[in-house]
Amino acid sequence: MNANADPAELQRFSDIAHRWWDPQGAMRPLHEINPVRLEWIDRAVGLAGKDVVDVGCGGGVLAEAMARKGARVLGIDLAAKLLRVAELHALETRTEVQYRQTSAEQLAAEAAGRYGVVTCMEMLEHVPDPASVVSACARLARPGGHVFFSTINRNPKSFALAIVGAEYVLNLLPRGTHEYAKFIKPSELAGFARAAGLAMSEIIGMRYNPLTRRATLGADTDVNYLMACRKPA
Repeated sequence: MNANADPAELQRFSDIAHRWWDPQGAMRPLHEINPVRLEWIDRAVGLAGKDVVDVGCGGGVLAEAMARKGARVLGIDLAAKLLRVAELHALETRTEVQYRQTSAEQLAAEAAGRYGVVTCMEMLEHVPDPASVVSACARLARPGGHVFFSTINRNPKSFALAIVGAEYVLNLLPRGTHEYAKFIKPSELAGFARAAGLAMSEIIGMRYNPLTRRATLGADTDVNYLMACRKPA
């Protein structure tokens, strides 16, 4: 498949697919930040009844949570093992959510303007061309639709906390999960969004405390941050 993807990244996440839904396993931080990002999205758009596509859905943690809020959700990813895990978990929990193995760019070519909400969370820092994904997300959104991103800032603090601290000191994530050169500054992401025809409506930081195992939103965008955009009507 000729897609905007790094085969090594796909393999890395496929290798831990069987533990994706283990809240004490390799993806524990993802489970612990998910309620915060879910509520942030829901407050902004009211997910119930919305048509949503979750780009880079992985094993379906956010996609399934949005479906339980009443959204009609399609999760897309290029990692087949992750999608099988997502589908199995949805069956086990009796959650109505669809999954498809495809890229954002390919889906945008087929379904431009179909979705009221597009989410792309913790994914941009794992692809060779994040601007292409942002552009595809913009094309997937219908006029007046909402597009949400989350990623990691690029600076010495984010290197110390997101890589050295999280992967090597605290072992919160598997080593090699992140590559510093792929981190994205908020100004860069805002530039990608503007170039794609999106208007930024909010940027907010997210902090995760490994001792309390709680995530909170706030003004500090030095490490993790979320960005909300709107496609002009």
